[in-house]
Amino acid sequence: YPIIIGFMDVRVLKKTDRRINFVLGDIDVGIANALRRIAKNEVLILAIEQVDFEQNSSGLYDELLAHRLGLIPLVFDPKLYRRRDECTCKGEGCSRCEVQLTLEAEGPCIVRAKDLQSEDVWPLDGDIPVVELLDGQEIKLQATAILGYGKEHAKWQASIAGYQNVPIVRVNAEKADTKIVNVCPTDV
Repeated sequence: YPIIIGFMDVRVLKKTDRRINFVLGDIDVGIANALRRIAKNEVLILAIEQVDFEQNSSGLYDELLAHRLGLIPLVFDPKLYRRRDECTCKGEGCSRCEVQLTLEAEGPCIVRAKDLQSEDVWPLDGDIPVVELLDGQEIKLQATAILGYGKEHAKWQASIAGYQNVPIVRVNAEKADTKIVNVCPTDV
């Protein structure tokens, strides 16, 4: 279904709750790249920024495990939270600018994103594996998630966005050799 936005012609090809494929018409590469960069870097996202480990006897170092947790996409209500630098607590940390998550697990098991516990926040995909715990290994931690932009760190990137040029080829059937017309795809 085509949509006209100002000077752009937007034709949505496929849309789900996690993905959208569309064709933009009447724009140049610079505008397409600007839209890609905005989708990745200029959308406010909640991600785990700090992890305090009480226990980690897994095969992963604390730093690597904290990095993995930071890359788990979190779902949140944007009306409930604000960036630390815009919060009335002046960046000290409060329930309006940060979210606490906890994780406790004991092996043998595969710890997944759904094992993170919080009142207001949950992982977009609970089946994302975090770490495998062997018999006798355990993890106990508390994590703090804050809002940020993808231009600050990859953990706050809102999307994986890309584009490609789609050429328009027209064959004048009256002037072209019939061999050319027959080998061209339909609707070109």
